[in-house]
Amino acid sequence: MKQPLMRVETPSRLGRLGVPHEGTSREKIPVLIFDDPQEMAVQVAKKIVRLIEEKRAVGDWAVLGLPTGSTPIGVYQELVRLHREEGVDFSNVVTFNLDEYYPMHPDSLQSYHRFMRENLFDHLNIPPEQIFIPRGDLPREAIEEHCQWYERMIRKYGGLDLVLLGIGRSGHIGFNEPGSDRSTRTRLVVLDEITRKDAASDFFGAENVPREAITMGVGTILEAREVILMATGEHKAAIIQRAVEGEVSRQVPASFLQEHPNAFVYVDAAAAAELTRVKTPWLVMEVDWDDMLAKRAVIWLSRQVDKPILHLEGADFYNHHLHALVHRYGDVDRLCLRVFEDLRSRIYYPDRLPRKKRIVVFSPHPDDDVISMGGTLRKLVENQNSVVVAYMTNGSVAVFDNDVRRHLRFMEMASEVLAMEAEVRERLRREKERIFDFFRRKRPGEVDLPEIQRLKAYIRYSEAIAALETIGLGPEAARFLDMPFYRTGQVRKLPISQADVEIVLDLLREQEPHEIFVAGDLSDPHGTHRMCYRAIMAALEVYEAAGHNRPRVWLYRGAWQEWGIEEADVFVPMSKSELEWKIEAIFKHESQKDRAMFPGAYDDREFWQRARDRNQGTARELDRLGLPAFYAVEAFVVR
Repeated sequence: MKQPLMRVETPSRLGRLGVPHEGTSREKIPVLIFDDPQEMAVQVAKKIVRLIEEKRAVGDWAVLGLPTGSTPIGVYQELVRLHREEGVDFSNVVTFNLDEYYPMHPDSLQSYHRFMRENLFDHLNIPPEQIFIPRGDLPREAIEEHCQWYERMIRKYGGLDLVLLGIGRSGHIGFNEPGSDRSTRTRLVVLDEITRKDAASDFFGAENVPREAITMGVGTILEAREVILMATGEHKAAIIQRAVEGEVSRQVPASFLQEHPNAFVYVDAAAAAELTRVKTPWLVMEVDWDDMLAKRAVIWLSRQVDKPILHLEGADFYNHHLHALVHRYGDVDRLCLRVFEDLRSRIYYPDRLPRKKRIVVFSPHPDDDVISMGGTLRKLVENQNSVVVAYMTNGSVAVFDNDVRRHLRFMEMASEVLAMEAEVRERLRREKERIFDFFRRKRPGEVDLPEIQRLKAYIRYSEAIAALETIGLGPEAARFLDMPFYRTGQVRKLPISQADVEIVLDLLREQEPHEIFVAGDLSDPHGTHRMCYRAIMAALEVYEAAGHNRPRVWLYRGAWQEWGIEEADVFVPMSKSELEWKIEAIFKHESQKDRAMFPGAYDDREFWQRARDRNQGTARELDRLGLPAFYAVEAFVVR
């Protein structure tokens, strides 16, 4: 395979994309938005395959820079599928991974060597000698030479043709943290605290995350012929907006891509949510006003001028360049009244909620039901509905070892009160000591023994039942689906399989629900909510195709986000006492109280505090718009 002797000049971004739409005027990097993250992954995979085939046709290597993390997994899965099912040949591919933790043994659970083997390299025909990943297991004194060698190898193969990137909440690319200069090369870096918090779930605690990493430099990335930055989920929306629309800054290393002649950003709709053309398109382009867009603009304007909707006047619209909206609807007062009445009609008091219906509430983890819709769930019970709460995963990885110790000690103490036979009590003591010994020897991030995983699951199950009892349901209302995709003992899960879909389908067939409640919080940083949602939607397709009536689907949000006022179809008010009942139910999840295993990197509050603040925040938002002044509100999208 010959090696290119010189870099080929890339065409301009206008030449590649044509004239940008007027709405992209604030975007300094071309952005492609996809409704479906899977479609985004497919398109990126197709681009990679085209590059490979073009390079093979002229006898060259296809040199790729590759990331890790959840964002590129869809791309890797599609590449594997193309190889297996369509015979795509990867033998002329050379790969350079962006980074690796330091110190880190290649076989460790959290190693990027292992991640890439399991998710890509073990399934393709890339020769091993053409795969390069920074080594995290070298002596510190050898790191500088290793980094220089890494740069030499990139040059040896003619430079990087295409680099795929993710983006961190801090704006990092690779592990180039805020403060990184555009000229940096492969090197050892100290990780930002935000980055370490982001990685905490993989390491079962931020204290176990390495403080350093080896990363490809910003300068190395910018020399690639083409760069694609990918992002999914609402938790990436703010940093995508800063990287794409903000100034080039060392504080947001991804913003350096604005200087690259052939860089692109691929995002799903959630990650694009803060871009001006998505959030407030009327500020950057002429829009075709419809009722939904008009509603968004009126709510936005009400916030901008800090007036209730029915207090807005013509001057407010004109001063904020909404002349076209006024022209489209003619009468400002009538428009404001229309939006106000639309919002008011979405407030559901108990008499508008389902009554005497069959209802299934799907809860991804054994606490999402009460965290996200505990107030509504209690009202559904009071409305004499037949309610089943289906806990889709066992939540075992989120239980601390100390909780198992505490429960085992209780069991040992209780064995005498319960008059257990001496042989049983002795066996319990031996098992307790064996498990305690495992905990003493357990390494950070090590997968628990299968029996410990089950004990942790039972802790979560017992807490879920206690929470249901708080809101008026008995243990018979709880269904523990224990879906297979979750049973890895690790934060990283398996893909959704037909077995997962069948479990959901069996419950639908059994219950034949009129209404189902589903977690629509697709910004969940660990991905479990997204995977559960996918399984439910797949099961519903089969269920409806078999002739069953499709239930009405209510989407609630998880601990991370709430539906915006302009998005929600239903607002369910709560009084002070009803919110206190909800918090009491959340408190029953003792293993998640005070300090949760995976609180997420974006919020230091406990889950009950997030739920309280979110529900009260929604109520305040409605109040500011001129709607009734409720104490707290839960919001839903209904499909």
